[in-house]
Amino acid sequence: MADVLELNAEVRERVGKGAARAIRRDGRVPGVIYGDKQAPEAITLNYRDVSKQHQTGNFLSTVYSVTLNGKPNQVIPKDVQLDPVRDTILHVDFLRLAKGAEVTVEVSVNFINEDECPGLKRGGSLNVVRHTVEVNCPATSIPEEFEVDLTGLEIGDSIHISNVKLPEKVTPTITDRDFTIATITGAIAEEPEATDAEAVEADGVPTEGDEKKED
Repeated sequence: MADVLELNAEVRERVGKGAARAIRRDGRVPGVIYGDKQAPEAITLNYRDVSKQHQTGNFLSTVYSVTLNGKPNQVIPKDVQLDPVRDTILHVDFLRLAKGAEVTVEVSVNFINEDECPGLKRGGSLNVVRHTVEVNCPATSIPEEFEVDLTGLEIGDSIHISNVKLPEKVTPTITDRDFTIATITGAIAEEPEATDAEAVEADGVPTEGDEKKED
């Protein structure tokens, strides 16, 4: 698990649509921290800081430390509201984490050793069924990614969740089946079938043209 990252935040005095628009014009993002049986706290964050974290692709599975009024809060982003046209960040919800808390997160899958995959070398393709896997895990032990080794896989082989080595106390949310992560697909190249004439010649039997020559 990566180290807990810090996000600088300030307590938000005003709430509502008008206040939120003013905050965004000032280069900041409105947000809220809730959970752990405490009252929600309205906050603002630096837009560039949040945008940079959001662009990593792991924003919703990363634990952050946010200090408010001198008190650190361990949080995880639970929802990001984006502008439907400009795709800019409008609002962020953070879940406050209690000590020993468990979370449900999406963890990205990273495929390694493609050069050692016979199926891909023979013209097959890697068909990724799941780019992420949803898991339950301690908030302090969120995996950065799951590695899937393609070494030795042939065309027609499948990778299931049972083939992925999960860290201790990390369990998939889907428990009723051994679901598929990816498959190696594609057809194996075959020799073209011989024509009737080629087959006859190969057997040493004269073709119709050869018989005419003999006459």
